[in-house]
Amino acid sequence: MKVDLHNHTTRCNHATGSEKEYIEQAIKSGTKYFGFSDHAPMDFDSAYRMGFEQMDEYETTIKNLQNIYKKDITILLGYEVDYLPNHIDKRVLNTDVDYLIGSVHFLDKWGFDNPEFLNGYKQRDIDEIWQSYFRLIKEMADTKLFDIVGHIDLIKVFQFLPKKPVLEYASPALEAIKEADMSLELNVAGFRKPCKESYPSKEILQKAYELKIPITFGSDAHDPQQVAMFSDEIESLAKETGYTECVIYKKRKKEFIKF
Repeated sequence: MKVDLHNHTTRCNHATGSEKEYIEQAIKSGTKYFGFSDHAPMDFDSAYRMGFEQMDEYETTIKNLQNIYKKDITILLGYEVDYLPNHIDKRVLNTDVDYLIGSVHFLDKWGFDNPEFLNGYKQRDIDEIWQSYFRLIKEMADTKLFDIVGHIDLIKVFQFLPKKPVLEYASPALEAIKEADMSLELNVAGFRKPCKESYPSKEILQKAYELKIPITFGSDAHDPQQVAMFSDEIESLAKETGYTECVIYKKRKKEFIKF
């Protein structure tokens, strides 16, 4: 991938490898714009994210690496921020970074994408789950606090699919994303998961293209070897849909890049 804005560090407590290993793999893979967007701290689910006390060190580390590798690759700095009402912290929102990815990983504090909590699907109606999930994606976009929507259809991760058409749930969220001037991330992590396809699906991406929503790309790597995996597949999907350019962010401002 020429552009790869969604990647993690060991500070999230479920990733491996040094920042330099991620960067070296990105350079080897031909990536030109590489972003770290580790899980931002919040006062919930602390086992799977950095602490507030680690923010300065994280930001300083990435900024130092920007300087070290400036001749080889453009390194960008961000956070992946969980949209969980009443748990979003201004210390994250006000930080000096290039971009913020807004993601939904919890429904009423149920971590639906965590294999530890798979039993939750048996206790709820699947269509209500999808409706609740995309309602939160829409709410997140409506806040206009974030630049990129992360893995928009993550709810499909374990292949618990709705009975109703997916766009019945996704379309209002996509319209809110368009209104908020956000970008849609094409995230390859789904290829590594039970759903075995990218986030978003072809169907959702086609609707995004019709709405003229810009896109960006992300490996969502939690290990250096995951950097730029499935890059051919995801760029082909984007091109088949009609996209010829994607976006990066510098200091929260979009720049368009041909891919």
